[in-house]
Amino acid sequence: MRPEDITLLTSALAGRYRLERELGRGGMAVVFLAEDLKHRRPVALKVLRPELAQSIGSARFFREIEIAAQLSHPHIVPLYDSGEAGGFLYFVMPFVEGETLRDRLVREKQLPLDAALHVARGVADALAYAHRIGIVHRDIKPENILLQAGHPVVSDFGIASAVQAATKVKDKLTDPGFAVGTPAYMSPEQSVGDVVDARSDVYSLGCVLYEMLAGDPPFTGATAQAIQARKVMDTVPRLRTVRESVPEGVEGAIRTALARVPADRYASVAEFAAALARPEAFRAPARSVAVLPFLSLSGDPENEYFADGITEDVIAQLSKIRSLKVISRTSVMMFKKRDRSLREIGALLSAATLLEGSVRRAGDRVRIVAQLIDAETDRHLWAETYDRQLTDIFAIQSDVALQIAAALRAELSPDEERRVHREPTRDLQAYQLYLQARHWFVRHTADGLRQAIDYFQRAITRDPEFALAHADLAQAYLEVALASGAGLLHPREAYALAAKSVTRALELDGTLGEAHCMLGFLKYVHDFDWAGAEEEFKRALEFSPGSADAHDLYGRLLAALGRHDEAIRMEARAQELDPLSHRTDLASALLRAGRYEEAVSAARHAVELDPQYGRARATLGWAYLKLGRTEEGLAELEQGAALTQHDPMFLGQLGEAYGLTGNVEKARAVLHQLTEAARLEYVTPYYRAYVHTGLGEYDSAIDCLEQSLAEGSGGLYGLKASFLFAPLRGHPRFTALLKMLNLE
Repeated sequence: MRPEDITLLTSALAGRYRLERELGRGGMAVVFLAEDLKHRRPVALKVLRPELAQSIGSARFFREIEIAAQLSHPHIVPLYDSGEAGGFLYFVMPFVEGETLRDRLVREKQLPLDAALHVARGVADALAYAHRIGIVHRDIKPENILLQAGHPVVSDFGIASAVQAATKVKDKLTDPGFAVGTPAYMSPEQSVGDVVDARSDVYSLGCVLYEMLAGDPPFTGATAQAIQARKVMDTVPRLRTVRESVPEGVEGAIRTALARVPADRYASVAEFAAALARPEAFRAPARSVAVLPFLSLSGDPENEYFADGITEDVIAQLSKIRSLKVISRTSVMMFKKRDRSLREIGALLSAATLLEGSVRRAGDRVRIVAQLIDAETDRHLWAETYDRQLTDIFAIQSDVALQIAAALRAELSPDEERRVHREPTRDLQAYQLYLQARHWFVRHTADGLRQAIDYFQRAITRDPEFALAHADLAQAYLEVALASGAGLLHPREAYALAAKSVTRALELDGTLGEAHCMLGFLKYVHDFDWAGAEEEFKRALEFSPGSADAHDLYGRLLAALGRHDEAIRMEARAQELDPLSHRTDLASALLRAGRYEEAVSAARHAVELDPQYGRARATLGWAYLKLGRTEEGLAELEQGAALTQHDPMFLGQLGEAYGLTGNVEKARAVLHQLTEAARLEYVTPYYRAYVHTGLGEYDSAIDCLEQSLAEGSGGLYGLKASFLFAPLRGHPRFTALLKMLNLE
């Protein structure tokens, strides 16, 4: 704008806005910092360039602005006002303290991976919301992404739409002073003036994320025509050539977003975001290992627990080494029958190397054969045979772990090496009782828990200083407590026994990661000591950095506190370490964060892995319901309840869904079913609170929650951030309950 234009504009706006200084200018508008005189607040006032305003016309401009004014989202800069003054068209937004993404890129050139993905997720959330109501941005670029204390917000919705509607891009490409959109970030179809849809914004976001990681957009050139030609003729430059540390999965997701043909891109920005959140996107191939179940060659089925125990212990030893990614037990045990090739197993577990082994036990001697294999090439990296006394079992396990670390060139600190060498017990019979306890525990049934507790107690009787047995006994008691007693103990009694066991474990070994993890879990699910729990999880990850359970339980804590971005990162890491066990937890974290499209994608992935997994079905059902897809949501929740044999938790959630969707009779039937079940065995009233909430009976729901607190049962720790109890927020009794839980 010329000085005389600014003078004219200042005069025309007098009494409504006072221009203070120019903040910047681009191809479509000049931005001023102004004071809103009516409301006494600073604002960003954007004035369209005169030639652009004339091309659009005020009627079309106001029509498009009116559509953009409907947007209300945490990651979108809202529209305050728009108008015409002195022949100039303008629109007004809040003045966002901070900087644009462009400012940060000028300063840093390349962003850390976590920071870049954080920005991309925020922008994706904004775009997914806008796309659902039919608005395509058309001008996603670093200049239109504002960072407010690191929180990304998108500006200028509707402006590019107005321009696109009134002009032909192909007629303007030859004019270097005028551009609809920004060539470096425009999709190929937008560059030539074709009709665009949400996939055009997917392309633009892919360009922005590429630049955040590489330092430059994927395609550059001296003119708009040159950039357009490169997009049509050239392949996307390899991102890892510029920045080798970018995970292959992240680069692959970006390349899909940047596909030349819209049909080859992600169908929605939510799918793009979900691909970036998947653990396989962060695969670290050089130092990732899965320990496959050791085969028992003893001929006696009773010795199978011993081979399984060796598998678990080698995994536990490797998990103490921070520079290794070690797949957890639950996922690897699914391949005990070896019904897939090593390459397939490696791909499913995102593990570049696999440890295979066999165990033959005869009397007091044991023969263990172990071999480390490259999953992709089937090349043997290391192999060893151990023919020793049974009393040498711990030395063998330590040696296997250290040999794997050496073969993968993983660095060990002196402290890590000391922990790998530490023997859990010197009593071999206590160790065998412990292995039998673990063999029962992983069945996750009431009978399995009963048998596990018995064997853990017998192991501790043999060796009262067996710290790991105390820690695992605490875990068994916690599982009993969280399963409403599992028909074995009242939850309050189970919590007390868990506290006693974990305290003893830490008295015996203060560096035992498993014990710190269980204490952290106990502190927040029972004591509601949030700060203390977080400290314990940090200690757990310090001593066992490869523990999937510690990452998962820490992620649940963060979600309960409403720290959703942190929770999602923690759950993504848990799923990376245990991809077939924690497959629904990432979907649940996305659901709690309100990222419903991504939750659908993650939950579908879990269902595809195991269509009979009830928890995955229920999670998918809630994600559908939150998107307004009622029939699909109820169908999935009904399947979830059926597949879990009508577990009271999933039955209660189904009852709530019935109530919320107007199926009152079905909701009442579920409530009756839960009440009758409680007459036969203990069922926490927490589950009845779900149904009352769905029926709008908020006082009855809170009655159940208060009873649950008095009885020490149910998932009360999740109340604050639970979308299932969101209707209760603001109720005085609910607020009082949160205070009792140290959540207010």
